[in-house]
Amino acid sequence: MISWESTHKLALALPESEEHDHFGSPSFRVKGKIFAQLSPPKSEDVRALVKLSAANQAALTMSAPNTFSPAPHWGHRGWTYIQLATVEASLLRELLFQSWQLVAPKKLVAQAGKAS
Repeated sequence: MISWESTHKLALALPESEEHDHFGSPSFRVKGKIFAQLSPPKSEDVRALVKLSAANQAALTMSAPNTFSPAPHWGHRGWTYIQLATVEASLLRELLFQSWQLVAPKKLVAQAGKAS
């Protein structure tokens, strides 16, 4: 389990990540493109939304359907809900990074790879 607050910090810690409102929920963007979104604070259903590869989304939703599910309308593009109450913090950190990599400019991804 990971808290909403910790998830918020992890998303903002990614290179050039910025927070913006998206229909009443915080979204996290890199160079103007959304890579993650959180449910509103104090929401009953505390979850994150990230963009994953089709293969990763399929594997996660098959292995842990109570934690991962394709988002309605956008799931076919890899957008996946993650229930914060049942996800391991280390896995969520990795999935946020993967989502960031999918939308960040290639030059920025390369720079981030050199820094780690």
